[in-house]
Amino acid sequence: MNLVKNVGKKDRNIRFAAGGAAIVLGIISGQWWLDIIGLILIATAYFGTCAAYLPLGIDTTEDGSKG
Repeated sequence: MNLVKNVGKKDRNIRFAAGGAAIVLGIISGQWWLDIIGLILIATAYFGTCAAYLPLGIDTTEDGSKG
Protein backbone atom coordinates (compact mmCIF):
# COMPACT_ATOMS: atom_id res chain seq x y z
CA MET A 1 0.00 0.00 0.00
CA ASN A 2 1.50 3.27 -1.14
CA LEU A 3 0.44 6.19 1.05
CA VAL A 4 0.90 9.73 -0.21
CA LYS A 5 2.91 11.77 2.29
CA ASN A 6 1.00 15.01 2.70
CA VAL A 7 1.69 15.89 6.35
CA GLY A 8 4.72 18.08 6.99
CA LYS A 9 7.04 18.20 10.00
CA LYS A 10 5.23 21.02 11.84
CA ASP A 11 1.86 19.44 11.13
CA ARG A 12 3.13 16.08 12.45
CA ASN A 13 4.39 17.61 15.68
CA ILE A 14 1.08 19.39 16.25
CA ARG A 15 -0.82 16.16 15.57
CA PHE A 16 1.36 14.17 18.00
CA ALA A 17 0.85 16.78 20.74
CA ALA A 18 -2.89 17.19 20.13
CA GLY A 19 -3.38 13.42 19.92
CA GLY A 20 -1.56 12.85 23.19
CA ALA A 21 -3.55 15.60 24.89
CA ALA A 22 -6.83 14.19 23.57
CA ILE A 23 -5.98 10.72 24.87
CA VAL A 24 -5.05 12.04 28.32
CA LEU A 25 -8.23 14.13 28.50
CA GLY A 26 -10.26 11.15 27.35
CA ILE A 27 -8.81 8.94 30.06
CA ILE A 28 -9.27 11.56 32.77
CA SER A 29 -12.81 12.48 31.78
CA GLY A 30 -13.97 9.02 30.73
CA GLN A 31 -14.89 10.25 27.26
CA TRP A 32 -13.93 7.30 25.03
CA TRP A 33 -14.45 9.29 21.81
CA LEU A 34 -11.56 11.60 22.77
CA ASP A 35 -9.32 8.53 22.88
CA ILE A 36 -10.41 7.57 19.36
CA ILE A 37 -9.72 11.08 18.05
CA GLY A 38 -6.33 11.05 19.77
CA LEU A 39 -5.43 7.71 18.19
CA ILE A 40 -6.43 8.98 14.75
CA LEU A 41 -4.29 12.10 15.18
CA ILE A 42 -1.29 10.06 16.31
CA ALA A 43 -1.74 7.55 13.47
CA THR A 44 -1.90 10.28 10.81
CA ALA A 45 1.19 11.88 12.30
CA TYR A 46 3.07 8.57 12.39
CA PHE A 47 2.25 7.60 8.81
CA GLY A 48 2.53 11.18 7.49
CA THR A 49 -0.73 10.85 5.57
CA CYS A 50 -4.07 12.53 6.18
CA ALA A 51 -7.00 11.11 4.22
CA ALA A 52 -8.97 14.33 4.71
CA TYR A 53 -6.22 16.29 2.93
CA LEU A 54 -6.40 14.16 -0.24
CA PRO A 55 -9.73 15.39 -1.73
CA LEU A 56 -8.93 18.95 -0.62
CA GLY A 57 -5.50 18.91 -2.28
CA ILE A 58 -3.73 20.04 0.89
CA ASP A 59 -0.03 19.24 1.25
CA THR A 60 1.89 20.59 4.26
CA THR A 61 5.23 18.99 3.40
CA GLU A 62 8.08 21.49 2.98
CA ASP A 63 8.89 20.72 -0.65
CA GLY A 64 5.41 19.62 -1.71
CA SER A 65 6.76 16.28 -2.92
CA LYS A 66 4.36 13.37 -3.16
CA GLY A 67 5.26 9.89 -2.01
